[in-house]
Amino acid sequence: MPHILQLDASARPGQAGINEHGSVSRRLTQRFVRAWLAHQPDTSVTHRDLGATPPSFIDQNWIASAFASPGQQQPWMRDVLAESDRLVDELIDADILVIGAPLYNFGMPAALKAWVDQIVRMGRTVEYDETHPEAPFTALLSDRPRHAVILSSRGGAGFEPGGELAALNHLEPSLTTVLEFIGITRIHRIAVEHQEEGGDVLAASIKHAEEQIEAQVAQLQDSLNEEGNMARLA
Repeated sequence: MPHILQLDASARPGQAGINEHGSVSRRLTQRFVRAWLAHQPDTSVTHRDLGATPPSFIDQNWIASAFASPGQQQPWMRDVLAESDRLVDELIDADILVIGAPLYNFGMPAALKAWVDQIVRMGRTVEYDETHPEAPFTALLSDRPRHAVILSSRGGAGFEPGGELAALNHLEPSLTTVLEFIGITRIHRIAVEHQEEGGDVLAASIKHAEEQIEAQVAQLQDSLNEEGNMARLA
């Protein structure tokens, strides 16, 4: 059975519709996981709450440790990279990465950016070979099919591809660039808009997003079952 890694990056701790001032993106990730488990209850799920417990920001010691050659490795460097190793291991184990992320000031929350900086690691998720200047980077997470589902929430509207404010949306495009760089190329996007306006337009946007989540879950489960069948026949 597949394994899901659920990341929640909202600074709001509760869920919209359940808790006062709750998070819409958390509501979406929970909806996705519930829908998945309703059809495949044996699926394992790892939940990391980035909003509640943000990863550490990288610093000089982290950079020195992550880029040290094998001959330069010092014992203290293992301790510096321990958190990064845990986050990378969680990502490597996942078949489905579910990211709940609100759009903060046109980009991703700082906690999610800290996670990104911890998991883009030379030798762990990407490799660099200077002897091939035409294509020096190798994505190490392309070893098997992995899917990422980005579930976002926005205060305004028009940030979707083709929308009048699409050029100001640096959340999904930035995440897509990072995920593809490390080898996760099957990326799916669902968003809620109109949070600032609220009322019926927000309710309609949430309803539409939840319908899309149900359809996405069914599509992904069919796709993974087909990929599994093809792997067994190979």
